[in-house]
Amino acid sequence: MPPDKATVAQVLRDISLLLQMKGENPFRARAYDTAADRITGLGEDLGALVRDGRLQDLPGIGQAIAEKVSELVTTGKLAYYDTLRAEFPPGILELVKVPDLGPKKALVLARQLGVDGVDALEKACREGRVRQLAGFGEKSEAKILAGVELYRRTRNPRRLLGEALPVAERLLESIKAAPGVVRASLGGSVRRRAETIGDVDLIASAPDATAVFDAFSRAPEVAHVIGRGESKCSVRLHEKDLQVDLRVLPDEDFATALHHFTGSKAHHMRLRGLAHERGLKISEWGVHDADGKKLLVPDEAALYRLLGMQYIPPELREDTGEIEAALEGRLPEDLITLEDIQGAVHAHSTWSDGKNSLEEMARAAKALGLKYLTVTEHSQAAIYAGGLKEEDLRRQWDEIDRVNETVQGLRLLKGIEVDILESGALDYSDAVLEKLEVVIGSVHVRHGMDEEQMTRRVLQAFENPHLHILGHATGRLIQSRDPYPLRMEAVLDKAAERGVVVEVNGSPARLDLKTEHVRQAVQRGVTLVVSCDAHNTQGLGNLAFAVATARRGWARKGSILNTLPAERFVDRLRKLRVA
Repeated sequence: MPPDKATVAQVLRDISLLLQMKGENPFRARAYDTAADRITGLGEDLGALVRDGRLQDLPGIGQAIAEKVSELVTTGKLAYYDTLRAEFPPGILELVKVPDLGPKKALVLARQLGVDGVDALEKACREGRVRQLAGFGEKSEAKILAGVELYRRTRNPRRLLGEALPVAERLLESIKAAPGVVRASLGGSVRRRAETIGDVDLIASAPDATAVFDAFSRAPEVAHVIGRGESKCSVRLHEKDLQVDLRVLPDEDFATALHHFTGSKAHHMRLRGLAHERGLKISEWGVHDADGKKLLVPDEAALYRLLGMQYIPPELREDTGEIEAALEGRLPEDLITLEDIQGAVHAHSTWSDGKNSLEEMARAAKALGLKYLTVTEHSQAAIYAGGLKEEDLRRQWDEIDRVNETVQGLRLLKGIEVDILESGALDYSDAVLEKLEVVIGSVHVRHGMDEEQMTRRVLQAFENPHLHILGHATGRLIQSRDPYPLRMEAVLDKAAERGVVVEVNGSPARLDLKTEHVRQAVQRGVTLVVSCDAHNTQGLGNLAFAVATARRGWARKGSILNTLPAERFVDRLRKLRVA
């Protein structure tokens, strides 16, 4: 496959940088940047321009650059670029992307210190080797470190919660087992269960941080140590190039440090203001009164009590009304928990696009302590996902009956994830739908409809009395597909009116409903289910992410339907629609 416009433009910009480092005529180097700009803003197919020999028709692209672009597009390679790169130390093109580190300085660092990338640059700065070079000093070193931090923030995309949490929890367990550790916890956005994660924060208490940092640095997940001080050790992991910061403090400071590094920043700033009004000062190093006396804060609940507030769970700490509610004593104390969930909703098997058999899915659900699992394959319109024709669905019912006899203690419920078609009709006849215990309706295609059309499509689906649950309501895929336009307020109002349950989808790429919509649903009295959208046995664990998202939206146990046992769950689904 030929390189796209972005790749071609990047090669041209790299050539410009390399020419600058060679000391070539600046006008020659700038010509490559100009050509990159032209190609980036191109409104037609680059391949067609190359085939038709029309590249030189673009302003700023002469014969020499046109020939190079043609070679790159046609062959996927550019000999001139490869030759030019070979004249420089490896990693030089990464170094010049660090803010405020120009090509010439980057070249000095590469040649004199053997720095071959940003990680090596950071290490050289922290070891004080950069300041020893002519033309550099302590200020230059500090400025480069700041540039490295900015580079990492802008370069590394935030990871999905489902990607970061498992590795963070593994590291946490190894820290808890380290010598001298009294307490340890996740912190930051991963503890708040934000849908995407930047860096991972871990907080531990121990009399001496040295042994804890030693154990942390030797963890198999760690690729290398970025930096290490008296109370903080930062590492980069092999997996997802993730940075993890571990802070180790005396146990008397654990609660305040945990609170501080859990955030969010907006929440913490509000609490600091409240503390100031009471003559107190809050920091990671404790709570002090006006006389500088340090107050005893054994846990986070004690911190909130000092401020006259209810305890605020980490998932709610976003300064979205939780502080006012806690001050007034109206914060929900029965938020949904994973332990409340009796059944997993929304699962696929090898009958459609799942990876495991019905029996394997049933046994895995039972091993998790669940009492039931809804089998909801794709319907016939979803040809791309192995959607079931009506006769296939009826055959599956026979297998479900056999598995229910074989796997004692776990009940498979007969269901479907039926496509909501463009017209708002459901993909199966009412004669089939009425025989199912669980019917989830989802939009899978034609996401390009405008807001009014899409809203009308979803609301029309609600008119079918056999639809029980609206699946992944906005169709978003975090970081890869925007939600389709939808008047969510109208959808939630109608769901409350017509007794349609709405799904909080726990697939890490979806988390749909998102937090804000969960809260809107709760405020309207909409009944919710937390679902796993599992396509294999491991996907059943997505329930935890659905629960976390529901908690972030202030959902209580009473709002979540699959906290009920199987018989009552199915009965309630039907009665909600009748009502």
